[in-house]
Amino acid sequence: MSRFILSALCLLAATFVCGQKVYRGTSCYNTDIICNVSDGKLYKGNSVYQTDVLVRFDGTSLYRGTSVYSSDILFTYRNGHIYRGHSPYQSDIVATWRDGKMYRATSPHQSDILFTYRNNKVYRRNSSYQSDVLLTTSARIHPLLLYFILFAAA
Repeated sequence: MSRFILSALCLLAATFVCGQKVYRGTSCYNTDIICNVSDGKLYKGNSVYQTDVLVRFDGTSLYRGTSVYSSDILFTYRNGHIYRGHSPYQSDIVATWRDGKMYRATSPHQSDILFTYRNNKVYRRNSSYQSDVLLTTSARIHPLLLYFILFAAA
């Protein structure tokens, strides 16, 4: 069985078993799980314990831990832009999501592409080379969560 088919089957199985998993590089092994998303919460590694919740996601905002308070909003996603906190100001835009690519702040320039997300793989900058895969997801994942995993959670 080819490596591609094996990877596809592994990712498909992971999707049905425990929600969305995020793996290091092109891996689909449990030992390479960076985090997982389940019931609107992003957990460390393969954990589903409340103490391992990094952020709660409500579809537009990321909250610190399991918080529901607006004072604990880390990032907000509106109209393709990721804002720091709950800010409505353009000066607080940290990234822009457009056509499967995350750009720095509001820049439209190729040189400011932070990552590309295609076929459940996150590629370094504007690359499409297998060697430039940073993360693999078991299912489609929101760009705000990808931004957090790559730039804020570290």
